Amino acid sequence: MSERERTFVMIKPDAFARGLVGTVVSRLEDRGLNLVGMKVEILDEETAHEHYAEHEDKPFFDDLVDFITSGPVVPMVWEGEDATRQVRQMIGATDPLEADAGTIRGDYALDLGRNVVHAADHEDEGANEREIAIHFDEDELVSYEGHDETWLYE
Repeated sequence: MSERERTFVMIKPDAFARGLVGTVVSRLEDRGLNLVGMKVEILDEETAHEHYAEHEDKPFFDDLVDFITSGPVVPMVWEGEDATRQVRQMIGATDPLEADAGTIRGDYALDLGRNVVHAADHEDEGANEREIAIHFDEDELVSYEGHDETWLYE
């Protein structure tokens, strides 16, 4: 049985600069997920460090922080049945060269360091709650039942 949940997604500066925000949002909407929070911002270093804390000891950490703070990002929260797994499947492998055609990264990314979108990992328990809390206050998120939910779920 599936579980209704919220998941964190962030459109990265490369996708923003390339005008892919609407494309990414449309693909998630087309899947049947509900957008419950969204904003445009330029992350400061402190927020970037907090967001990517699990990578702090890795050699690519500084480059990752430099990139994610280099331009506008679009943090979002999506809701739906098994939303985290749905989104992870839709965005594809972290390395675009390994991402299947038809996934967001498979269709729009060419480089590991410029892979269009970040999404919370369904295998990292607590990642969604942590990442949502970094980017959104609870009063910035809405709840609603989509008009098409009776057609999406049993």
